[in-house]
Amino acid sequence: MAVITKITTQQKNTDRFNIFMDYGKGEEYAFSVDSDVLIKFQLKKGMELDDFSFLEMQYQDSIRKAYNMAINYLARRMRSEKEIKDYLTQKDIEEPVINEVLHKLLAYKYINDEEFALSFVRTQMNTTDKGPDLVRTELKEKGIIEGYITLALAEYPLETQIEKAIKISEKLYKKYLKDSQRIIKQKIEQLLLRKGYPFDVIQMALSEALTDKEPDEEMEAIKYQGEKAHRKYCKFNGFEYEQKMKQALYRKGFSMDIIEKYIAEIEKS
Repeated sequence: MAVITKITTQQKNTDRFNIFMDYGKGEEYAFSVDSDVLIKFQLKKGMELDDFSFLEMQYQDSIRKAYNMAINYLARRMRSEKEIKDYLTQKDIEEPVINEVLHKLLAYKYINDEEFALSFVRTQMNTTDKGPDLVRTELKEKGIIEGYITLALAEYPLETQIEKAIKISEKLYKKYLKDSQRIIKQKIEQLLLRKGYPFDVIQMALSEALTDKEPDEEMEAIKYQGEKAHRKYCKFNGFEYEQKMKQALYRKGFSMDIIEKYIAEIEKS
């Protein structure tokens, strides 16, 4: 058996201690332990250690180090159980140690996936423009079970979803005024879907936020798109030019009535 010959406090971390031992060839550094492990095993000078005790201490010390890492990670914000597990796995912590750490964190109520889900939904609802479907996806990625997700999303009322979707719609409408009414609606629908709003909410928001363009506004939009198309097809003449312009503008979402009107105007000029 080896004998502990000296115990010193680490200079950069006073919660850890260096253990020196004599294996029969004189004193040498053996290992370091957390203060809790030092107290738990009552380590002191002159104490003899067998291999089993050494391995048990190393295992308990690994748990303490991983636990402290998890606590520091939790200090930044709430975390789900899966986030803690993934974080420790990335730090090359062994699975048995991770399981012990998670058990302790749950016992001390430092992690609680139900409370995490509720807090996450409220934060996303109050600080972002994400819809409930995107929030649901993010909670799944964080390992939250379906029951907690459903419970938490009840905190995101339909009225709030519609209000947010309307604001996004109104903002985009102003941004895309040079597009046709149909294209504007498509772009807004696509964005709201990407942001996680349900289809029924999108339709309610669009009906509230979008009013039909005035004829002169739609004409301004087709003139803008028509000038771009003209630069592309000006090398063509007559019927071929007219057909290519009509096709291009139709793809841009303009009705045939306004396209015919625009083509008639540019032919006069």
